[in-house]
Amino acid sequence: MLILSTTIFFCENKTSDIDDLISKMEIGKEMAEEVEILYSDAAIVRARIVAPVMIMDLDRSSESQEFPEGVVVDFFDDFQNGSSTLSGLYAIRYIRKGQVIVRDSVVWESVTGEKLETQELIWDEKAEKIYSDKFVVISRPSEIIYGHGFEAGQDFNNARVKAVEGRITLENE
Repeated sequence: MLILSTTIFFCENKTSDIDDLISKMEIGKEMAEEVEILYSDAAIVRARIVAPVMIMDLDRSSESQEFPEGVVVDFFDDFQNGSSTLSGLYAIRYIRKGQVIVRDSVVWESVTGEKLETQELIWDEKAEKIYSDKFVVISRPSEIIYGHGFEAGQDFNNARVKAVEGRITLENE
């Protein structure tokens, strides 16, 4: 009888240890390294995402793709030519909300020489727009604009700075 009691007590301790371990684990998450994701529409590649690490949260209520070590996104036109590049040191995509947030040293550059720099950029996939409420610098071949807040179409067309703080016109040589 003494042996049986000891065994039950021992099992109870092990069960609680397992419960503690499970509660500390991130259940429902997957991690991948050296990730490359292609997004296509009608068999045409529209974007390529490259990241050193991606963490997928598979919980249906908060399903997301997180890029904690940074991300580079190359965008392509209808003819598969590169049209622009977006990079940041952190990004997360909330799949159900249709929202992508890129943070920390965010830079978007187009092949036409336009460049946007900010600390946070949000892409609303459903509304097909990008925006930021942070300080932004927009560089174009003819000018540099400084301001707070930014809004544009998801392909960076119709861009406008909400509160312009400064503008520098560049002379063509």
